[in-house]
Amino acid sequence: MSLSKTEKTSSRKDARKNRAAEIANTFEWLITAFVLAFVFRAFVMEAFRIPTGSMADTLKGAHFRLCCQQCGYKYDHGFSSPLRQDQDTVPRGPRTPPVSRCPNCGYYLPSRRAMPVANGDRILVLKCIYQFFEPKQWDVIVFKNPSEPSINFIKRLVGLPGDTVEIIDGDIYIDGQISRKPPKVQNELWMPVYNNDYQPVRPRERSFGENNHIWQQPFRNVTDSKWILNDKDNPSLFRLDSGADQIHSLIYDTSIGNNFRATYAYGDVKKYRQQPYCSDLMVRFYARSSNQQGRIGVELSKYQTRYKAWVDLTGEMVIEKVDKDGKETELNRKSIESPAINKAALVKFANVDHQLIFQFGSEKLIYNFSGPNDVGQRITDIEPQVRIFGSGKLTLSHIAIFRDIHYTAKRSPNSREQGRATQGNAFKLEDDEFFVLGDNSPNSEDGRWWRAKGKGNNGRFYRQGVVPRDYLVGKALFVYWPSGFRPFSKSRFAVIPNVGRMRFIYGGSSTTD
Repeated sequence: MSLSKTEKTSSRKDARKNRAAEIANTFEWLITAFVLAFVFRAFVMEAFRIPTGSMADTLKGAHFRLCCQQCGYKYDHGFSSPLRQDQDTVPRGPRTPPVSRCPNCGYYLPSRRAMPVANGDRILVLKCIYQFFEPKQWDVIVFKNPSEPSINFIKRLVGLPGDTVEIIDGDIYIDGQISRKPPKVQNELWMPVYNNDYQPVRPRERSFGENNHIWQQPFRNVTDSKWILNDKDNPSLFRLDSGADQIHSLIYDTSIGNNFRATYAYGDVKKYRQQPYCSDLMVRFYARSSNQQGRIGVELSKYQTRYKAWVDLTGEMVIEKVDKDGKETELNRKSIESPAINKAALVKFANVDHQLIFQFGSEKLIYNFSGPNDVGQRITDIEPQVRIFGSGKLTLSHIAIFRDIHYTAKRSPNSREQGRATQGNAFKLEDDEFFVLGDNSPNSEDGRWWRAKGKGNNGRFYRQGVVPRDYLVGKALFVYWPSGFRPFSKSRFAVIPNVGRMRFIYGGSSTTD
C-alpha cells in the first residue's frame, strides 16, 4: 500500500526536523566540550613549554643533544639566543653548538657542524592547587614574574612565609638549620662526576680536563695497594685478591678526572675553573665477594674531616669519622645478615645536607649531624676526596661518583656581588611571601638577583626578591613531551615522542625511602 502525497510531504518535513535537531545537539555538545576544555585549562591543568635552562637538568629549555665522541656519554647543552631569554627561542634551522665538556670523562667537545636545536620540555601544571593546599618547600612551581606579571617563570620553591632563608656553602638553611631535600627530589638532583662504565675510545688524544691532558683511569692505587684496575677482559671492573685483614685503597684523582667544582655541562665552559667546590658527594657501585671474609667501604672527606662507611662481610655496617688529627669516632653501627657469596650487592655512601647515608643491598645506615657546627669548621677552598677501600676477594662494577646541586652565592665566579639570602645576608620572608631558586644555580635569574620591586594592582608593589602568593600559578606535575625526535634529518618538527624521558616532577614531600 503506497503513501499519499500529504503523508510523503509530512515524512520529509519530519526527517528534516530530526536532522536539524541532530545538528543542533552536535553543536551543543561541541560548545559544551569547548567550555569544559577552557574551564579545565583555566582552573585545573595547563600545558607549558620550558623556554630557558634555569632549571636544567631537571627541566630543559631549548638545547643541543650531545654525545661525547670519546666515552659515548649523552648530555645536553643549552642553546643561547640573542632574543629575550624569558621567551621560547627555538630556531627553525640548525645551529652550531658551542664548545662543551663531557660531564663524565672531561673531554672537551669542539664546536662542530650545525645541528638541530631540541625544543624545551613541555610540562603539565596543576593550577589552583595552592588555593586549597599550602605550597611545600622543594615544589617546582610556576608563577608570574613579579616585575613583569605577563610572563610566567618556573623555579624551585625553597622558602615559605615566615622562613629565614640562608644559602651556606651551597646548602639551604631555614631559621639557622639545614633543610634536607626529600629523597625523590635528591635522587633527581644528583649530577655525574665520573662513571667507570663510560671510557674513552681514543685516550691518547690530548683534549681531556682543564689542562688538555691524555685520559687515564682517574682512580689510582694508594701505596702498596693491590687493586687491579685495568682488567683486559673488562676494564670497567675493579678487582681485589688479598687477605681478609689487609685493607687496600683507591683514591679518585681530580688532576686526571673531572673535579668536584659546581659545574654544569648544560652551561658555559668558560666559567668552570672559578666555580666553588661541592663537597656533598655520593659514591655508588656493585660489590661481589668470593667468600664471606673481608670488608668493602667508601671514604668521603668534607672540609677537614673524613667519613668512612664500610660493611664487614661477616655482617656489620659501620659509619665513623676521622678528624684532622687522626682521631677516629664511631658514629653508627648495625648488624645485618652476611651477604651471599658471588652475588652483587648495591653499595652507596653519600654525604649530603649534613647527613651520612650508607646503603648495602637493601640495608641502610644513617647518621644525622646534630647542627651546623657538628660538621666542623667550614673551609670551602679544600677540595674533597673520594676513596674506595676493601679486603678479601672482591669485584666491583658500575663504579660512579655524583655530586649534589650547589646553590652559588655570586652572580658570576669573579663577581664581588653577593646574592640575596646568601651567607651572612639571611633573608626573612613575611606573610604570603615565597623565595625561589633555579636548579641550574650559576645560570638562573631568581630570588637572589631580582632588583626590581614586584608590580601589583592599583599601584601596589611587592618586595624585591619574593614571589607574592597572588602570583602563584600552580605546581609543575609531569613532563608529558620531552624534546622529541625528528623522523628525518630535514624534518621541521620533532614529532616522535621521547617516551623514556616522560616523568613526574618531584617536589616537597615528608616521605622517606
